[in-house]
Amino acid sequence: MAADLGGPVSSAAGGAEVNAAAQPEVTAVVIDTNIVLDLFVFDDAAAKPLRAALEAGQHRWLATAPMRVELARVLDYPQIAPRRAFYGLSVDDVLACFDRHAQLQPPAAKAPFTCADPDDQVFIDLAVAHRARLLSKDKAVRAMRKRLAGLGVELWP
Repeated sequence: MAADLGGPVSSAAGGAEVNAAAQPEVTAVVIDTNIVLDLFVFDDAAAKPLRAALEAGQHRWLATAPMRVELARVLDYPQIAPRRAFYGLSVDDVLACFDRHAQLQPPAAKAPFTCADPDDQVFIDLAVAHRARLLSKDKAVRAMRKRLAGLGVELWP
């Protein structure tokens, strides 16, 4: 018999017992545009666990309408459009993935710290407002790791 880590919990709907430890914790995440490209355009191997977690509902991806607008703009960049075409993806295909997984939030208030890259500020602001994990490979964002940690934001990777 397996060890019971959380003990049985009686369900309000019919009294069925459920092991609370078996329920995965949902993590709020904010995902920058480069990682969205890794997820839905480049099919990057390093992003596969993140995609699986999104599809399994283990992450709650927080985003804003301006983030979606930025993604749409970036998808037509000269260095991105040929790669997108290579994989047989239209802008609408990628935006449909965004729409399926992202939960739109109102734009957040400005965080106490300003990013050197103004395009990244919206991601920082949203992550700080929700104390969400921020997924970014951007150097300007990564340089803020300690300041973000002080505001309850974990930076990944």
